[in-house]
Amino acid sequence: MLTGKLPRIPLAHLPTPLEEMPRLSAALGGPRIFMKRDDQTGLATGGNKTRKLEFTVGQALRDGVDTLVTMGGIQSNHCRQTAAAAARNDLRCIVVLQGERPTQWTGNLLLDRVLGAEVIFSDKGCREQIAEEMSRREAAAGRRALIVPVGASNAVGAMGFVAAMEELHSQLELRGIAADRVVFASSSFGTQAGLCLGAKAMGFRGRLEAVAIDSNIRDLREGVAALSMQAARLLGLDITISPDEILAHDDYLGGGYAVMGEIEREAIRLVARTEGVLLDPVYTGRAMAGLIDLIRRGSIAKDETVVFWHTGGSAALHAYGSQLLEGEDP
Repeated sequence: MLTGKLPRIPLAHLPTPLEEMPRLSAALGGPRIFMKRDDQTGLATGGNKTRKLEFTVGQALRDGVDTLVTMGGIQSNHCRQTAAAAARNDLRCIVVLQGERPTQWTGNLLLDRVLGAEVIFSDKGCREQIAEEMSRREAAAGRRALIVPVGASNAVGAMGFVAAMEELHSQLELRGIAADRVVFASSSFGTQAGLCLGAKAMGFRGRLEAVAIDSNIRDLREGVAALSMQAARLLGLDITISPDEILAHDDYLGGGYAVMGEIEREAIRLVARTEGVLLDPVYTGRAMAGLIDLIRRGSIAKDETVVFWHTGGSAALHAYGSQLLEGEDP
């Protein structure tokens, strides 16, 4: 295992299932679609960030940290999973959320509090600066804090998806499946960076194809390539990944981050009503919308085999109820 010598704390139910989606494939007229179910990682409703947190918390415990400080949007899946990982390991957790305090506590935001995190809203301030202030406050109180970046997307967090790529590669080989593409949401770069590094280290031949959630393609390619190289250095791998190697689509940004539009609404409903699987309104809904469009436009051929990486986040659906059911009779 590429990451075997790094500190790691078991938090996820691994390996996550690789399930075929025949009714979804039929509804789209092909291709053959499999889903990598990281919504089933098991930590406080699951999600892909649990993989990253296994390495992040492993590092924190090794270094004597007693408080995790992290950041995200109001409905951050990462913050919810960080709060759960902290509770599981007897650590304090502070989450700094972008924007103003809402009138209702729903979805991931509600779970942050249930899991015991201290929740701070940035209002119009810079959440990174506030996180630094919280770290200094903890130090003044005699505690040692680790600031976990948005999405746990640094070289340590990316290790979770180097290991995940090894996991997927083994599952595909065991079942004799040749995947032409792996499609997934990409936002803070860590998931994609780990997948790209793991794939190149193992000689995986399928295309790793991201649907950008909130970045233009130039920023995404540069960010993923840079983080991939940091992760390679951490592992001592002599591997180069350039921005030109990063495959992504930035055609589905819609109204912006965490704004659910018609394409996300259709994707969530279609997958729910064909396969009984819940996507989320911010990440997997948008990524699946991209996959659906690529299939309908013929950019993905009917005879291909595609793996869609479900990165979790269904807890956020409860905060989008009226938008999700827009256009339907109550």
